[in-house]
Amino acid sequence: MSKETFKWEIRLSGSGGQGLITAGIILARAAVLDKIQVTQSQSYGPESRGGSSRADVIISNEEFYFPEAVNFDVLLALSQEACDKYSDDLKPDGILIADSTFVKNVALMDSTIYEFPFTGIAMEKLGSVLPTNIMTLGFLVKKTNVVSEKSLKEALKNSVRPQFLEMNLKAIKIGFELAMEDE
Repeated sequence: MSKETFKWEIRLSGSGGQGLITAGIILARAAVLDKIQVTQSQSYGPESRGGSSRADVIISNEEFYFPEAVNFDVLLALSQEACDKYSDDLKPDGILIADSTFVKNVALMDSTIYEFPFTGIAMEKLGSVLPTNIMTLGFLVKKTNVVSEKSLKEALKNSVRPQFLEMNLKAIKIGFELAMEDE
């Protein structure tokens, strides 16, 4: 019995300071824990805060040879600029996850679109916008099953400072819950 092959090209995008590179690293570490082929790359503008930022994660159960996402299965956009810039590269049957706190206009497309005010929810439920990246990562993982929830939590534990762990675990849980509410 052969396993079905899969390859996910994921772009996490927004502005510098939103923690997208950290989220990409955590997602990649979760794939390693799940023993899946993975690569992670990143790019950010000249400013560490406010410039554009993106992290690409490619996850597959077969070898692949180009390390950068070019035709996304999933696009996470936490800013309007990121949504505008990258949505054309989303596959027609792809998934767009947009933070409606900042993304006010989403182009008409055939993709599945999820719009939630993630930043507003983080502020309301966690008292900080900082874990928005982790909340959206939880949402993404619950919607796609690209990595296991167990590995995502383990990767988070290995990636954040102990004083921020509890808040980020709550953020993942909220992301999971938002994804389930939307079904």
